[in-house]
Amino acid sequence: MKIMFICTGNICRSAMAHKMLEKRAKEENKDVEVYSCGIYAQNGDIPTYEALTVMNDYGIDLSNHRATNIRNSNIKDMDVILCATTAHKNNVIAMYPELKDRVYTMKEYAGFPQNDIDIKDPWGYGIEVYRKCAKELEDCINKILEIRI
Repeated sequence: MKIMFICTGNICRSAMAHKMLEKRAKEENKDVEVYSCGIYAQNGDIPTYEALTVMNDYGIDLSNHRATNIRNSNIKDMDVILCATTAHKNNVIAMYPELKDRVYTMKEYAGFPQNDIDIKDPWGYGIEVYRKCAKELEDCINKILEIRI
């Protein structure tokens, strides 16, 4: 299974989700390839200091991650495309209408209630907001591993 996480800049949410799922899939010997990109990402951007710090708390080294713009990604090869927010989902579907049956928000795919399917952008906020975001991502990944993979 090939999964891609998408957010805005690919330096916070999608980057963290990418590395979290990659780590867990490897630990659990799941056959999953994980990718990430950003709708407005600048190719080669590095993760935020806060994302690096919070991922260290999870035993994940995010320092080698580099942002990929959606137009430079392999999105058409994906089995599942998981977006941070409904707005990202709508953008992806507008850009790639032929992929619409493979595009979800992360929380939607994980089975969260429909009134709670966006993961807010922590960019520009402090470490506690990043920790809250990482916990939401972890909760999604746990559910996805449990019910989807």
